[in-house]
Amino acid sequence: MIVLGKSLLAAGLALLAMGTVILLAPSLGLPAPVKFPGDFAYKSPHLTLYFPITTCFVISAILTALLYFIGRR
Repeated sequence: MIVLGKSLLAAGLALLAMGTVILLAPSLGLPAPVKFPGDFAYKSPHLTLYFPITTCFVISAILTALLYFIGRR
């Protein structure tokens, strides 16, 4: 149970760090996140919805490959 707690704490800290970088990116001069051709956006006068379907696939493939190579040791 201790290992699970440490893993959740590490994951939470990583998410916090990534969120901070994303929020501060414009003021630090970093480029905006990439919008792939398969990402859909719906805009109406009162609502804007963004569906990053392709972005999710790309992130999933990168994380899967990364975890595969880390787990092989």
